[in-house]
Amino acid sequence: MPMQRTYSQCPKCGKRLPQPLPEAAPCPFCGVYFFKWAAPAPPRIEKTTESALLAPLDEIGNTSFYGRVVAFVMLASWSRVLFSYDYRDGEMGSSFMHLVLLPIHEAGHVFFMPFGEFMHILGGSLFQLLLPFGIGAAFFWKNKDNFAAALGMWWGGASLIDLSPYIYDSLHPQLILLGGHTGEDGPHDWIYLLSALGQLDNAQTWGADAHLLGGLVMLSALAWALAVLWKQRMKMKSSG
Repeated sequence: MPMQRTYSQCPKCGKRLPQPLPEAAPCPFCGVYFFKWAAPAPPRIEKTTESALLAPLDEIGNTSFYGRVVAFVMLASWSRVLFSYDYRDGEMGSSFMHLVLLPIHEAGHVFFMPFGEFMHILGGSLFQLLLPFGIGAAFFWKNKDNFAAALGMWWGGASLIDLSPYIYDSLHPQLILLGGHTGEDGPHDWIYLLSALGQLDNAQTWGADAHLLGGLVMLSALAWALAVLWKQRMKMKSSG
């Protein structure tokens, strides 16, 4: 049996005791029980950044889990297709992803119109990046759903790949834009933006970099989603 600690002075009020008292006794002056006051606080467990990023959902059924597995496999296959499109000739423009992102791009021009000409022009490209990344962030912070957050990140990477031909094209415009003409004959967002920044001569480098960065973002998102699925599977096995 462990020996009880004795107190000659109250740890709370600091008054000297008439005689040493065991830790189970109360202070005759302030009434605190010594063992309650002196008991060490339980260790505080803090979630690390890694565990927060990889934490699976608390509850998920087999149907939902395997549905996510199928979604992961489909997106992984689609990633290879999207990254294989040649950004130098606008091949991405024929993809389904481009059809999804085009109205988002155009909406961005409208949303940023009140903030001046530069932001109005930049708003299209900016919004088609902010929307998917913002959706992913909302799933991460609000819903605590890391798999869905990873899909939002993946969509942001695909959106960057979608922008890369537009950026690349601004040096020697050949892409047919919405108005049925090339950038030489009408407005071209990235001719204006890169000219304003003094970077038009580097347009093709920026376009190639956007394509590569978009691919890396998609790959990172897929790795994140796979890690979350693995954690979810291990949790389901341990609880089942």
